[in-house]
Amino acid sequence: MNSKTNVLGIDSVLDLTKAAVVAALYIALTMVFAAVSYGPIQFRFSEGLNNLVPFNKHYIVAITLACFITNIMSPNGAIDMVVGTAETLINLVTIYLVTKHMKSVVSKLIASVLIGTFYMFIIGFEIAIIGHSAFWPTFWSTYLTACIGEFVTMTIGAIVIYLINLRYNLSD
Repeated sequence: MNSKTNVLGIDSVLDLTKAAVVAALYIALTMVFAAVSYGPIQFRFSEGLNNLVPFNKHYIVAITLACFITNIMSPNGAIDMVVGTAETLINLVTIYLVTKHMKSVVSKLIASVLIGTFYMFIIGFEIAIIGHSAFWPTFWSTYLTACIGEFVTMTIGAIVIYLINLRYNLSD
């Protein structure tokens, strides 16, 4: 089967293996840095893997599934499993659609970081809804801190992904 006709981008054992490795890496990074991976102030270093999506769409499934699994352990409970995972899926699909016709790797990674940072407003809403304080101050403070964390971790991830892509073709 041709991967260009497969919606999920996974149509071979090799694609499935790559997706499984990325999902496992996302889960491992989140758990190793669990103390800072959850909550309104978070540095989820595994989010740097979102920068793989401009290279191949099969990472959308891998990272979304890994996010769901890591959110099972979230202190925010089931709402994080639903909202956090939905945010990741929306974010990754947007990154893929925006970057799929870009030629420059640097442009793709910059777009990925900015899109990932922008969509943290969904997490801001989630925390504001479950929080036991005033909605808007909670939303804006959470959005700001989540944006900072996302920007930092995705920028680090973009640099690492860029360097890896110099040696290995991540589009395969």
